[in-house]
Amino acid sequence: MAEFRVPAKQAFDFCETAFKKMGFSAEDSVKIAKVLNLADVYGIESHGIQRMWRYYTQTMNGSIHKDEEPEIVFETPVSAVIEGHDGMGQLISHKAMELAIEKAKKSGMAIVSVRNSNHYGIAGYYTKLAAEQGMIALSMTNTEAMMVHTNSKKPILGTNPIAMAVPADPHPFWFDAATTVVTRGKLELYAKKEKPLPDGWAVDENGNPCTDSKRVLDNIIAKRGGGILPLGGSEEETGSHKGYGFGMMCEIFTAILSGGQTSNHHVRVEKKGAGSCHAFIVIDPAAFGDAAEIKANMSRLMQELRDSAKADGKDCIYVHGDKEALAQKETEKSGIIMKDKTLDELKKIAEDLGFEAKFDIL
Repeated sequence: MAEFRVPAKQAFDFCETAFKKMGFSAEDSVKIAKVLNLADVYGIESHGIQRMWRYYTQTMNGSIHKDEEPEIVFETPVSAVIEGHDGMGQLISHKAMELAIEKAKKSGMAIVSVRNSNHYGIAGYYTKLAAEQGMIALSMTNTEAMMVHTNSKKPILGTNPIAMAVPADPHPFWFDAATTVVTRGKLELYAKKEKPLPDGWAVDENGNPCTDSKRVLDNIIAKRGGGILPLGGSEEETGSHKGYGFGMMCEIFTAILSGGQTSNHHVRVEKKGAGSCHAFIVIDPAAFGDAAEIKANMSRLMQELRDSAKADGKDCIYVHGDKEALAQKETEKSGIIMKDKTLDELKKIAEDLGFEAKFDIL
């Protein structure tokens, strides 16, 4: 499979235009496109423009209800539950995070839980929104069941990513990771490349190690069993129970608190959304004292980690957020990565929607 780079601005423009053509408002199209574009700019290819085919097909077949508005169905000064009505995950999540930020500014901290949404992109996009306003934030989502938890062969939990951002200099602490070894998006990339999966990523329908990305994906879609392993792999000796536990934490904050569907009850049927549940937690550092001092303390710790003694053969120590900052500089200069199969999908979307897909190959 060929791999090349295209300008990030052109990728953003394509997404914005495509969502407008699908029937989203101009403002909403920009919001959705920003989430996808940040993933590509940060080098998280699995959640960037290569996901457009999924959003396009689910919008056009009615799984994503583009005309639905998220609804607050329960609220206190420090919390809320939002009913997504199967709308676009990025738009529902923008509303939820904005509400959590607003409440945290008034009360010091807040949590907003969402039910009946769809895929919302990278979890860390929403924590970045809060960090830009001086807030500490967490974001998480459950997904379709695909984590094969410890001692099982049938997935009940999703990849259930958890993200966190904390204001700091020269850039925020920014952590975003699935509670499985990898995400479904990584499996999709390996399937597009027709490459075998690395050992320790996935198991087949019988719970045996499997490196066939297409087989694993087909099993997840058909719900035959098998899937992706939790962080720590398949055995407690290697920490499997820890990733399993983190996945449960995410399920509790998202589905259990919102009254939504846990990952194993996400069933795709015609004109019905994914049932995704999200959670957004925001903390105003000023609730714990001097916000500027807290930021300075965080910045110092991050720098002490970078400056610590390096292992033999290692020339750099990164803190979460460093690689993304470096990737952003690189993609601004050299463009984002795209696969030829992704380009084919984008051309088909543009043809169907009646516009031209314009990309300069760098």
